[in-house]
Amino acid sequence: MPVAKNTKELQGAAPLKLDLMSSPKSTKKLQNKDSSVLDARSSESVDLEKTQGITGFQTLVHLVKGNMGTGILGLPLAVKNAGILMGPLSLLVMGFIACHCMHILVRCARHFCHRLNKPFMDYGDTVMHGLEASPSTWLQTHAHWGRHMVSFFLIITQLGFCCVYIVFLADNLKQVVEAVNGTTNNCYNNETVIPTPTMDSRLYMLAFLPLLVLLVLIRNLRILTIFSMLANISMLVSLIIIAQYIAQGIPDPSQLPLVASWKTYPLFFGTAIFSFESIGVVLPLENKMRDARRFPAILSLGMSIITALYISIGALGYLRFGDDIKASITLNLPNCWLYQSVKLLYIIGILCTYALQFYVPVEIIIPFTVSRVSKRWTLPVDLSIRLALVCLTCILAILIPRLDLVLSLVGSVSSSALALIIPPMLEITTYYAEGMSPLTIAKDALISILGFVGFLVGTYQALDELIKSEDSLAFSNSTFFIL
Repeated sequence: MPVAKNTKELQGAAPLKLDLMSSPKSTKKLQNKDSSVLDARSSESVDLEKTQGITGFQTLVHLVKGNMGTGILGLPLAVKNAGILMGPLSLLVMGFIACHCMHILVRCARHFCHRLNKPFMDYGDTVMHGLEASPSTWLQTHAHWGRHMVSFFLIITQLGFCCVYIVFLADNLKQVVEAVNGTTNNCYNNETVIPTPTMDSRLYMLAFLPLLVLLVLIRNLRILTIFSMLANISMLVSLIIIAQYIAQGIPDPSQLPLVASWKTYPLFFGTAIFSFESIGVVLPLENKMRDARRFPAILSLGMSIITALYISIGALGYLRFGDDIKASITLNLPNCWLYQSVKLLYIIGILCTYALQFYVPVEIIIPFTVSRVSKRWTLPVDLSIRLALVCLTCILAILIPRLDLVLSLVGSVSSSALALIIPPMLEITTYYAEGMSPLTIAKDALISILGFVGFLVGTYQALDELIKSEDSLAFSNSTFFIL
């Protein structure tokens, strides 16, 4: 983001997420050095950081910005897959559950910080200590796998985001290029666009590869922060223009189904949970606050704003375009230079965000790998891993060049695990030995089961749709706004 996301996620709070991802190396140091010295040093650094930390308003801004990725642009199609009534209601419920799971993670992390006298604990540490506190001897002896599991899903999530970005870049740039001859300055009396045929969208993905390689070779975090600011500004301007357009001229919605077919609902689930995947930034944001006691209230406020924004964009986008809604709402915008510039702005923003999302899996994989080679091979191994991973994301995007299916697949596979399945189980393992009410246990079990069912059904449906559409992948090469 993410760290995830954030997900959805990461682009607004990249420096914060990177704090989370640097933890594997620091954890090894904690185990090898004298704990009293470390605790003293960490306490001093935390006290200093708290005095220089971010305010409540800045925390709120980072949380909201961390969710403004490509996921929100796919929500109108997600609402179509659920129905004009079922879609917004499901987004509301999923927003509430996602927020609740974030609160669970924060509460468990604080619990272990107080118990172990540590100033900060990331997602992986929290899960590891949660398994150590469980009543099961087997889970206690295999607690270190908790950290590995979280790291694995974070890597899958972030590389999945990168694949989504490549498909998004290719689809939008292709549409701009093909319609360039028919683009006008009049955004109100737009005529049918006769496209100029160009190369396949997968060739556009390959065309972006050299630029992406150059971006991921940037290892200086300060430079990446500049890219983050550029991405935030371009996406914010684009989102405002999109919102004002879809709020105008909404046709009669009586023809839209209130509840869509159950066969397409899993696709809605995957895209929606992909959008809500920002649980990875929660603990780093709390640690950065001057007054962390206010964080739960700010988290609730931020997730309320995000959920309301998601429901608005998703419902209005579907109401505005109906069954013609595309995988990304930018592909439905009129063929005039104002809205073509929106696509170009989002392309710039996504390009900048790619490097930030890519930083997360790299910071997990590279330290682990270079620690096993001699010092003179450190730089070649570092660069080779970066090159291999960026090529991997491009290859995967080429293999699945459908933006809606990539969104749903990434959301179902990894985002559901980090956002819905793991946090409720973590609460049970953390507090079971201290006594939990049967109602709380049942609630946590229900959330995890729903997340697991969404994981299975969403993944199956996305893969099934992908197999069925292999012979007609060219549909994404002819997406135009037509009146």
